[in-house]
Amino acid sequence: MRRSQSFWINLLLVLTGVVLGSAVARLTAGVKYLAWLSYGLDFGTAAPATLDLGVFTLTVGVRLTITVATIIFVALSLLIGRLIIKKR
Repeated sequence: MRRSQSFWINLLLVLTGVVLGSAVARLTAGVKYLAWLSYGLDFGTAAPATLDLGVFTLTVGVRLTITVATIIFVALSLLIGRLIIKKR
């Protein structure tokens, strides 16, 4: 498999793991024995930066939330992806 094709497949797998992991973290936040999956850290700007030029306003902010479920699902998606690619 070409290197560029492998990069795009890995990127897709990581994004899939992030989306599924975030969904699982939100769904299990209120469940007593699964609440540990929603434990995580937030990184980013406290308030977005705003640039007002009169004609238009540009607002930029970045926030990244990493949870246990996100890490698990990213690792699982990459592992499953490697197994699928090996079978080809």
